[in-house]
Amino acid sequence: MTEQPDRAEQDRPSTPVAVVTGGASGIGRASALALAGRGLRVALGDLSEDGAHATAEQAHDARGFRVDVTDQDSVRAFAENVIGELGVPSVLVNCAGWDETHPFLDTNREFWERVLSVNLTGVVAVTHAFLGAMVKAAQGGRIVNIASDAGRVGSSGEAVYAGAKGGVIAFTKSLARETARHGITANAVCPGPTDTPLFRAQPERLQQALANAIPMRRIAKPEEIANAVAFFAAQDTGYVTGQVLSVSGGLTMAG
Repeated sequence: MTEQPDRAEQDRPSTPVAVVTGGASGIGRASALALAGRGLRVALGDLSEDGAHATAEQAHDARGFRVDVTDQDSVRAFAENVIGELGVPSVLVNCAGWDETHPFLDTNREFWERVLSVNLTGVVAVTHAFLGAMVKAAQGGRIVNIASDAGRVGSSGEAVYAGAKGGVIAFTKSLARETARHGITANAVCPGPTDTPLFRAQPERLQQALANAIPMRRIAKPEEIANAVAFFAAQDTGYVTGQVLSVSGGLTMAG
């Protein structure tokens, strides 16, 4: 006689799925681990597939995938693989990012296009790839985009990056208006200087100058940014949408 599954097991809702891009390191890695620690099943996407798998191995229930957010075919395949293997996500965190610090006049079109394609167009592409399924599932959802305080107040040596992150903020607010009727929220987290591989690639004197400019006299830990991501991703923050939260130790506080 075939054993029948327990009715309570059948009725129990499946574990919600969260997608995090840029999950191999830095804020993306910390966000993926934070969401996994809160009981979500996490799909980590990153250009470094090995890095994504390494992060996934440290989480309770996570899978690593390779994705190049600047390549539409790669983004499409990533979304199809995640949805096919894990299901439609209820949380989407766009965290993949890249930049180098240069005076604007020392940059060129190739540099501009890379910064924009990773930090702005990549966010748009990944969101577009998953949002249709999220709407169709009719179960609500949370979209959290990692912008930057550079997109709020500007940043010397990061003119194009600041422009891209300002675009992320505007995109997030517009998306929030369109998706509210589907019960899907969209919010942005704006980190200040944070201890990530990208930050550590900056000259040491610049790192120290930034730390000294922060009222708390230190840069953020990735886990502190991830806590803000987890707040926006939580089920009980469903009435919070279109918001921009600065996590910068007071660096960019405004009246």
